[in-house]
Amino acid sequence: MTDTEAASANGIEARYEETDGERRLTFSRDGREATVAQNVEGYAMLKVRPGPDGDELERYYGLDMALDHAAELLGVAVPDLPVPDAAADMGM
Repeated sequence: MTDTEAASANGIEARYEETDGERRLTFSRDGREATVAQNVEGYAMLKVRPGPDGDELERYYGLDMALDHAAELLGVAVPDLPVPDAAADMGM
């Protein structure tokens, strides 16, 4: 089962999805992607990857730090990232 929610702003597409094992927030801009992932229980650290299936680059406790890294990967400012409501509670 997969639940999804999308948002877009400032030329950035955001897709939040819940799969059987993970919550994923993936941002896309100009052919680049950055994904913030967490287990479905929502208590683990956030992993930042260069896309939904990419290798883990770093782990963070809070969504703010994970978004900072995702924004850096896309070359944008954090306030430019559209975060779907369903993803707002990610992080510890």
